Amino acid sequence: MKQQRIIRTFTALALTGVISFAQAGAIDALKKFNADTDGISGNFSQTVKSKKRTQTTQGSFQILRPGLFKWEYTRPYKQTIVGDGKTIWLYDVDLAQVTKSSQNQTIGDSPAAILSNKTALESSYNLKEDGSSNGIDYVLAQPKRNNAGYQYIRIGFKGDNLAAMQLKDSFGNETSISFSNLNTKPNLSRNTFKFTPPKGVDVLSN
Repeated sequence: MKQQRIIRTFTALALTGVISFAQAGAIDALKKFNADTDGISGNFSQTVKSKKRTQTTQGSFQILRPGLFKWEYTRPYKQTIVGDGKTIWLYDVDLAQVTKSSQNQTIGDSPAAILSNKTALESSYNLKEDGSSNGIDYVLAQPKRNNAGYQYIRIGFKGDNLAAMQLKDSFGNETSISFSNLNTKPNLSRNTFKFTPPKGVDVLSN
């Protein structure tokens, strides 16, 4: 019996060590991702939960750091968001409408803007380890100031690979994103992120 208790205790301590080790890697993975990754592309599935409804969308994205991104929704509707370094363009195909606004190089108000800036997350948010789920290690980012756009942001990594994001905005809406088919060395140029409104669409300014 004594030997069994020792084995159980040793196993529990070993598991605790493994879990702690896994959690300790999340911030390191984020820092490595920010240090090593200049461009990234892939696919995403995004679910937004509000008080009234839940909506899931899918699409693809391209990012060239710093500050350039293209986020394209393909299902269930078509919409494109482009950040060209100075302007953010939102093109809604169904509405035949383009909305443009000034792009802030500090932390943005979308996952694409957050990922396109290497330093904004650490400069605007306090980071801490936030456990593991389904093989993904999470970093919790909490805003340093009260008027931030998000209550929190969670970024998940499988090893050194970006795997997921979870965000809760100031209105209580929750966004969950899973990433797939990632390429951390895509062949991208600044021309990829040039946007010209199609002929015949309404262009609005924020």
